[in-house]
Amino acid sequence: MAAVTVDDILSDFPLGFATLVMRPASGRSAVEKFLIVDADDEVSDAGAAFVLLIGVRGRSALPALRRLLGNPPLVVAVKGIRDELTEAEELLGAAGTGLLLVDPAADWDRFLSIAKDRIQPRSYPSEVLTLLEEDLFAIAQTTARLTSSHVVIEDAANKVLAYSTVSNDIDELRKASILARRGPRKYEMLLKDLGAYRELHRTRLPVRVPARPQDGLRERVAITLFAGERIMGYIWLQETGDGFSPDVDYVLTGSAARASAELIRYRNQQSVPMREDRVARILSGAAEAAATARSGKIPAERPAALILIGMSPADSEADDAALKHGELASLASIHAAAYKASAVVGQFKGDTAVIVPGLLSATAEQGLRSLAESVIRDAARHLGISPFAAVGPVAPDLLSLHSVTPITEALLECVGASPDASVATVADFEAEILFRDALHRFKSSTFRHGSMSALMRDDAELAETLRVYFDCSLDVAECAKRMALHKNTVYYRISKAARVTRLDFDNPRDALVALLHVHEWAGRRNDLQGRK
Repeated sequence: MAAVTVDDILSDFPLGFATLVMRPASGRSAVEKFLIVDADDEVSDAGAAFVLLIGVRGRSALPALRRLLGNPPLVVAVKGIRDELTEAEELLGAAGTGLLLVDPAADWDRFLSIAKDRIQPRSYPSEVLTLLEEDLFAIAQTTARLTSSHVVIEDAANKVLAYSTVSNDIDELRKASILARRGPRKYEMLLKDLGAYRELHRTRLPVRVPARPQDGLRERVAITLFAGERIMGYIWLQETGDGFSPDVDYVLTGSAARASAELIRYRNQQSVPMREDRVARILSGAAEAAATARSGKIPAERPAALILIGMSPADSEADDAALKHGELASLASIHAAAYKASAVVGQFKGDTAVIVPGLLSATAEQGLRSLAESVIRDAARHLGISPFAAVGPVAPDLLSLHSVTPITEALLECVGASPDASVATVADFEAEILFRDALHRFKSSTFRHGSMSALMRDDAELAETLRVYFDCSLDVAECAKRMALHKNTVYYRISKAARVTRLDFDNPRDALVALLHVHEWAGRRNDLQGRK
């Protein structure tokens, strides 16, 4: 079994459960055992151990830590907050021991059960196989949709692992393969005689196999699933009458990257907790991102970007919304893998997130936009939904990606509210993002303009007139038209509001103060109407 590192263990914990404050010294990485140590225990064999120090927290842990350093452990887990452990950091750092800060509310029993699963893994063959098949069937079905074909995923021994929905357009080879869960021997020999496997083993690109009507074979496109130089299996696409879609090679390359990752995970019998979505962990901060990058072999030094994909309110409220979310993530993962094999796809605050690490430069925005547009286009075409995407700013590296996440979230809100855009970058909505940020900060403050706040609370008619007036860019004629009022009525109401609040709406500063109050009022009103 491969050596288990602190990063491997940390990546299994729920987000916020524990933070690696300080790493073990260089050259010390493999965890060989776990020890539960009480504050009063004397321990003589802590070397290469992951120690859980229980019964004490914060500064009160210092005496026990000093005793442990007679034979320094690899890493010590202590409950507390960072400010209380400054001396502990200095003490452990001098000994080359790492420090894991555990949330004071965390359950030690849960901590230990998760950690021990890493160094003493259980046997998961049936459970992992079930999860593997679920993922591979999703990949097969999505690939079939995107390529207008029938899809079969096989292992290296031609055993059928997954296939797309069966239709009347499959030929005898596919039908026999599905029924027997492996390709019939005579067809395997025929494909070998045609040189298909020789070409598949030679290249990592899709390979075309012409139709052979005399043998009952339709045209095929196939690709080999590699893990380094080792062949893990194959994906076979059979045309279904209308021919393959124009981008079949591109989609198949992405499908192969996704399927290879699933087969490698199964081959290594990774623990089930490792399947937890990595997106939230990468976006939570530099330390968590570093641990996830090391554990998942994700490039962390080069520029990275985040793409968020949302679904329209109608799609999100549909009966099959959960299914569509999964199908959208599966579709996005195939496109993302074709763009960058190390891309990470998952859920983030209810939306689909695509993290693209290892970019060649900080000027990759156009390529990322094209990736997002491909996902949105194919989701609309094949899933029947109307998603939208925000292409966030390119961060200098993966560890700083969390710093631009709020901007990407704000951008997604802007795109979702826009009737004209389905994919956007920050440059498309800079002013709107800044205004939303100002409104958010305003809402989080308790201070309000007294008379303006009273007007919004007590006079709904004036409040609504001001809302429409600002929406019309202070154009009285347009405001009157939208509200079906005479212009003089609008003039009167605006003048009354200015008199009551002592604000001059022609003054940019006063107009901004009023605008913030109006937007807060409109948001509260919409929330109330939505709950009725």
